[in-house]
Amino acid sequence: MKRVESRDALIDGPAGRLEATVEQGDEAHTDAVAVICHPHPLYHGTMNNKVVHTLCRAVNRLNRPAVRFNFRGVGASQGGYDEGEGEIEDVLAVVGWARERWPAAELWLGGFSFGAIVALRGAARAGPACLMTVAPPIHRFDVSSLSRPSCPWLIVQGERDELVDSRQVAAWASGILPEPQLELMADTDHFFHGRLSRLREAVEGFLRSRAPACEDT
Repeated sequence: MKRVESRDALIDGPAGRLEATVEQGDEAHTDAVAVICHPHPLYHGTMNNKVVHTLCRAVNRLNRPAVRFNFRGVGASQGGYDEGEGEIEDVLAVVGWARERWPAAELWLGGFSFGAIVALRGAARAGPACLMTVAPPIHRFDVSSLSRPSCPWLIVQGERDELVDSRQVAAWASGILPEPQLELMADTDHFFHGRLSRLREAVEGFLRSRAPACEDT
């Protein structure tokens, strides 16, 4: 993997400026860019979460840039928590900024926990080439009326998740047509303690095999 550099950015969002960090190698390809959403703002979720870092690192290992950001009201981002509604507008603002910076890039959209739901709900408008949702709390947010994203979609779920019922997630995924790719990780809790390398490998493998930009690399 090329040496990864991090650069801070402030992005204009619907509720004010959004704090973001761009991570990319010095010779990164510009045919894809990832935008990654963090867990619940009211439960200490920030863009510095280790699962968010892991998703970004999987992207960087494929030599593509990754953008992680703080939702409104988190860190230096302006505004206040909006129960997952305004946060969709936040991610769309970040996606728009990324597309201006990398106009030829396809979008890889992902998120962890609350961020997974925001990414899923925003996918219809963002139009990602690939979607990655890690430990989506489908019991807390209504996903029954959501249209299935048309892109390749990965769900990663720990079987010993103490906050999200893995059996419920598996049943939900099996009812979606076409079915998303579901990776159930044994002996894995909600925060992927001791399993971050396996999570990175699952995400990296999915992107390598399913992302259009990776077809010839």
